[in-house]
Amino acid sequence: MKITKLSHLFLAGVILASAASGCRKHPTPLTKLPGYGAGKVPGEDDASGGFKPGVTPIATGGGDTADFNLDNFIQDREALAAQTVHFEFDSSVVKASESPKVEAVASALKSDPAAKLLIEGHCDERGTEEYNRALGERRALALRERLATSGIDPMRIRTVSYGEDKPVATGHDESAWKQNRRGVFVLLHPK
Repeated sequence: MKITKLSHLFLAGVILASAASGCRKHPTPLTKLPGYGAGKVPGEDDASGGFKPGVTPIATGGGDTADFNLDNFIQDREALAAQTVHFEFDSSVVKASESPKVEAVASALKSDPAAKLLIEGHCDERGTEEYNRALGERRALALRERLATSGIDPMRIRTVSYGEDKPVATGHDESAWKQNRRGVFVLLHPK
């Protein structure tokens, strides 16, 4: 009988110790995006650059990045629409088959020194919002880096990540996802 009471007391002690220490759930650490530490939230500053309400893009840039105001430029989305670069699933690597598109964008910028460029990074719907924002950022930065190695001053290029917020295809299959994993070039002309 003493053993049973002792085991019950031990079990009660374990339960009380667990309850006292609690089963606190610690928040999952997220990768901090550049410029959004110290309590700063996307959309609190001018980073949106006049984009559509309801969609909060993340202005990005690894290291020194262009800091020009998009309101001072006319956005020409058609000029480079055919040069949209598509990515593999969960990748920010610019495929060799997409390199001619990047070179065409570099040629367009070299022929118009007053023009600047906005690169939008996009993802498909799979993955968390935070993950897709970060992946869209990496895709835009990869394209910026490729243009820099082609001789374009990176300070002429601004990047933004929309994650999964602006799909071009609304399906929920590989065909749609393939179209949504992209980097879009927007040519900017001074007003």
